[in-house]
Formats: sequence, C-alpha cells, structure tokens
Amino acid sequence: MAQKNYQPRVIDMLLQESLAASGAVWLQGPKWCGKTWTALQVARSSVMMQDPDESANYLQQAMIKPSLLLGGDIPRLIDEWQVAPVLWDAVRFAVDQRGEMGQFILTGSTMPLRNETMHSGTGRISRLKMRTMSLFESGESTGQVSLDRLFNQDEPEGSALLSVERLAFAIARGGWPASIGLPDKAALAQAGKYLTAIVENDVFELSDVQRNPRRIMLLMRSLARNVATMASVETLRKDVSGSERELAVSTVNTYLDILERLYVVENQPAWSTRLRSKAYLRKSPKRHFGDPSIAVAALQTNPDGLLRDFNTFGYLFESMCIRDLRIYAQKLGGEVCHYCDETGLEADAVIVLPDGRWGAIEIKMGQRQVEEAANNLLKLKQKVDTVVMQPPSFLMVLTGNGYAMKLDNGVLVVPIACLKD
Repeated sequence: MAQKNYQPRVIDMLLQESLAASGAVWLQGPKWCGKTWTALQVARSSVMMQDPDESANYLQQAMIKPSLLLGGDIPRLIDEWQVAPVLWDAVRFAVDQRGEMGQFILTGSTMPLRNETMHSGTGRISRLKMRTMSLFESGESTGQVSLDRLFNQDEPEGSALLSVERLAFAIARGGWPASIGLPDKAALAQAGKYLTAIVENDVFELSDVQRNPRRIMLLMRSLARNVATMASVETLRKDVSGSERELAVSTVNTYLDILERLYVVENQPAWSTRLRSKAYLRKSPKRHFGDPSIAVAALQTNPDGLLRDFNTFGYLFESMCIRDLRIYAQKLGGEVCHYCDETGLEADAVIVLPDGRWGAIEIKMGQRQVEEAANNLLKLKQKVDTVVMQPPSFLMVLTGNGYAMKLDNGVLVVPIACLKD
C-alpha cells in the first residue's frame, strides 16, 4: 500500500525491525507527524477508524465483535485505534492466537480517550515513538555528517547550506510533512492550525477539566517562553496566573499531563552520571515541545520576528536541534538527556547509547560561542568518573552554519544542517 511522493523517514527501518520482532507495533506520536503515511508504506491492508463514512460502523463492530476489524492481509494497519480502546486487547489476543510476528500496526495521536483497563501488551505489542521531520528528512540538511559514524570516532567533514534566515524559517515552519514543499506562507500556516486544534478541541477530549481554551493557550505561551529551560511548574503557574484568576498547581499539572499524552510536549530528562567531584547534579527536565514550530505559533511570531529577537531564536534553535538529535539517536537506540550541575556547568545534550557509549553536545547558533562551548565540554569530560563510565565517544558543538571540523583540542564542530542519523 506504498504511497506516491512519500518522503523517506529515519523511522522507516525501525518500523520494519519492530514488526520483525513483535506481533504488533504501536506507532505513537503527535497528530500530523506522518504516522499513517509511514505505516501505509508497509501495511498490506488497513482500517481507518476516523473515516467519516465508516466510523460509526467501525465503532459498532468494535463494540460487538472487534475481531471483525482485524481480518485482512498483514501487516494490517488500524489507524487511530484509541477511538475504540477495546481494539488493544483484541489485537493482543489475536497476536497470541496467531503466534506470528508482524501482524498489526496501530497508530494513534493520543492515549485512549477513556480509562478502560487494558493489558500492557508486553511481549506482543511494541511501542515506537515517531516525531515530526528532521532537517535531513525534509531535505534541508546535507547529511554529510552521520551521528552513527561520530560514535565510531569518524572525523566530520562538510558545510551547511542553510542561511540564518532559512534556519528561522525551518524553525517556524516545523517538521510537519504536509508543510514540506509548500509555498512559504502556506507552510508557515500549518503549525498555527495544529495549535488551534490542540487548544480548542484535543485537550478537552482527554479530560473532564473545565473547558477553557484561553487558559490552555496561556499555558502553551508560557511553555513557549520557557522552552529549552528547566522552568518549574510553579514558574509556569505564576506565568499563566498573571493575567487571570490564579491556577492551582494541580490544575497546571493536569494540563501538562494532557499535553504529554497528546505528544505536544516532550521534555528532555537530566543525565544521571558518576562524577569525580561532589558537585550536585540538577535533575529537572528541560521543557520542549514535540516540534519548535508549536512554540513559534504560541508566541504569535514568525521567521522575521525570530530574526529580531535572537535570544528567543537561540532557545528555539536549541529546541529544533534536540528534535533532530532525538530522531537520529533513536535509530541507534539512544536517549537524549541534558547535563547541569550546581556550579553552572551545562551540556545542552548528552546522547547515551545502550552499550554505555555517550557523547556530549553544546548547541550554539553562532560561531563566536564555539570556543567557550568547547571549553565547557572539556570541563565536563574532566568531571566524569571514567573509572565507572566510558570516556565520551565525542564532544561536539552543534552550530547553525559554517563548516564541520575537528578542533585542535579534539572537540568537533558540526552545523545542524550537515547532520543525519
């Protein structure tokens, strides 16, 4: 059922591998990130639960005899399965009965709409996280530098083709597949449409909280103002409460939980490591949206606005880089964390692989900050206890433009528009 004009994604291979190792795969991620299109590249039959012509019929079948929806050539795609949560256990049971791998692909943009008790699916249904498109997937990174090869000690070579103006555009447009290739004005409109759908509809489908789109929008704007920082819930609460009746911490936590369940928010965990020094490690996560364009839309700005406010531009550039690093690291089975200790020493990203290898990254949009960032990474390297941990596979400053190279001190400099998986 492969679709025409499909743009290959890093996750394509991961989906094939997951199907080979599991009876079913749940492809998770924010709405509009391309889950259905990706699944259709390998599915041989499908049922679209939100098809307006058939949805009522499908729901009735799911309630009476869910197995009716599971017949068809395999892998069978069940798109937006959470509309009928009973399908989860039906798929799990079918996988048990058939005893074969690669039976089903489930896609969904939210957790189940209601709190039905479901079996975990462990051993039968694997979960695969999908994100919006990276710069390499959208054709804006040359892909001359491979993250995989950096972990194998390769020296980077290449140069970025994106100007600062186009970097601002890429952040504001985001990695939504439907926006790639559109005229600039139409491409920039997609993130605003996504934000409106989330604030006015999706949040309230997942919760019994009082319907107040204005408060959700205020929280989204607060998150946008605090993107790529360790802002506390209390900071967000005060920010949101500044223009309306004060919100309770529990209400803010409820909203944040919903946004995570919708994959709108994807925070970056702190790195847990062993240090030679006794410096206290800060454990708070950094706040990020699933795509930086959501922050741009929430702030009601655009590429020109970012170019007039380089402070905000810098934070959003960092957030875009974290999105891309997550996509590339996922192929290696890696996790993207951050480092911060009580002395103020930071690393914007630490990629940790299952075999213990790790690399530390500072993200700096301009070339003038490269030397300071490189020195910070070298300080971090000295702090890590390499008796119990491996030394870093690489230290890297990820920049907005320029050339990929290795500095005399061993630190790598790589523009984000040169990087790939």
